[in-house]
Amino acid sequence: MYRSLIDGLADKNIKSLARCISLVENEAAGYEQLLEQLPVNNHTKVVGITGPPGAGKSTLVNALITQLLEQEKSVAIIAVDPSSPFNFGALLGDRIRMSQHFNDPRVYIRSMASRGALGGLSPKIIEVSDLVKAAAFDYLFIETVGVGQSEVEIAGVADTTVVVVVPEAGDEIQTMKAGLMEIADIFIVNKADRDNADIFVKNLRLLAHSKYHGNWEIPVIKSVATQQEGIHDIIRAIEQHHEQVSHQQQRHTLLLAEKAYQLIQHRRMKDISKQTLQQEIQQLVQEKAFNLYRYISTKS
Repeated sequence: MYRSLIDGLADKNIKSLARCISLVENEAAGYEQLLEQLPVNNHTKVVGITGPPGAGKSTLVNALITQLLEQEKSVAIIAVDPSSPFNFGALLGDRIRMSQHFNDPRVYIRSMASRGALGGLSPKIIEVSDLVKAAAFDYLFIETVGVGQSEVEIAGVADTTVVVVVPEAGDEIQTMKAGLMEIADIFIVNKADRDNADIFVKNLRLLAHSKYHGNWEIPVIKSVATQQEGIHDIIRAIEQHHEQVSHQQQRHTLLLAEKAYQLIQHRRMKDISKQTLQQEIQQLVQEKAFNLYRYISTKS
């Protein structure tokens, strides 16, 4: 049924890729069969870019694209934006933020709405990232909303998680232990030309040194994305991390298990609607004997 679209992905046909993503996002009839026919691809480096608002994530991604294109690489970007409360579409336009690369045939940019997902990602991010991988881009960057510590979801999707911070985050560095500190494979201190940047980098390196991911020591790299400073070091660190983790079978299976868990959870919750729950509970609370846990058991 979807053979022509699958063949189009193999040929890096952008129209086929866009069509496939739309089918999956809208859960069109038979979209599961499309996903089941996807070829395996371990070539594409999937990189999550996360961090607090204002850290310059989009500017950094722009700089990475520029340098990777100079290396004759192909790049895909999924920019996960806050949802519009009216139509659940993405509020921020990828054409605006990455306009200089939008018409380059080696670059594919797609905005996705988070649709209220607490982890900063879109509910369909796993499926869409696998569709992009099927098109065999060299790199796939997933840029998240930037909602803080709840963004640990990205670690369950990306091969390499890059956390972007700025020198002003110095007062919050201890708080990072509970959230972003746990998921970072690489730290980027962007806007490193600002005051106190060196002190912040030193403290962050001390903290990162205590957090080993297997045999990987988390690097802390300074960058000034607007000036293309530090970008080459970031790309090299991503490549080194990808090279190392690609040989770690345990990490690979852990990542697949996390994806499987999220997908199964989403499918089992598919017929549950918050609006319906609210309507039912609104009627039931009129009864003095209403018990939330008995009500939940009827839904399980």
